[in-house]
Amino acid sequence: MTAATPHRVAIAGASGRMGRALIEAVLAADDCVLSAALDRPDSPALGQDAAAFMGQSAGVVIGADLDAALAVSDVLIDFTRPDGTMAHLAACQRHGTALVIGTTGFSEAHKAAIAEAAQRIPIVMAPNMSVGVNVTLKLLEVATRALSTGYDIEIVEAHHRHKVDAPSGTALRMGEVIAAALGRDLKDCAVYERVGHTGERNPNTIGFATVRGGDVVGDHTVMFLGTGERIEIAHKSSSRATYAQGSLRAVRFLAGRRSGLFDMADVLGLR
Repeated sequence: MTAATPHRVAIAGASGRMGRALIEAVLAADDCVLSAALDRPDSPALGQDAAAFMGQSAGVVIGADLDAALAVSDVLIDFTRPDGTMAHLAACQRHGTALVIGTTGFSEAHKAAIAEAAQRIPIVMAPNMSVGVNVTLKLLEVATRALSTGYDIEIVEAHHRHKVDAPSGTALRMGEVIAAALGRDLKDCAVYERVGHTGERNPNTIGFATVRGGDVVGDHTVMFLGTGERIEIAHKSSSRATYAQGSLRAVRFLAGRRSGLFDMADVLGLR
């Protein structure tokens, strides 16, 4: 990719809700061109024009040939599922294709494999590509340092009925940021469920609550609960367009890079 030519962008999961949002964003961007649209081999969308859902023609047919797609692409944007992303990661390494990963639910082994692959190709990986969410993460870091004692911290997230992992990757990332600001490791202080006689709340824990239902795109609220006051930092998404626009910022950030593992804080200059 160079600044003088459009970024050739391939989209994984092209017929899904996020895939369609990404296709719409790429087609609307002056500096990007849709080079390929990918879906599962059993997808009923195979053979359709990638922009048919918009009543338009992109001149790109949804296909399942990953190698053919990457051969004509500078970068792949992937918001699928962990197993699919890992297969895409291997192909991107074969082709030297940059990768933007918005998939969540990775195991520690998956994350290690992604980090290892980033020694050969450039990767932006973030549990949430929204610019607003990533600014919110920075606000949480600042707030946590100021409210490190005397406040209980709870994270509440809500998503649509189709989401398959919980807590959301964004909620977990919020927990990681907060724990790091407190000098802790999230795995040692997270509480993911409460049922029955739980006893009093341990002040050193970070609690999570999950809501699933309807068509909620993504709501996240972090509560700092003290004596006589409660501070809430929240982000609410009303459209997947915000994730798509953040993904295109990641595409532009990767232009010209040969390798490295980055996140949206790098993309947005929030370090």
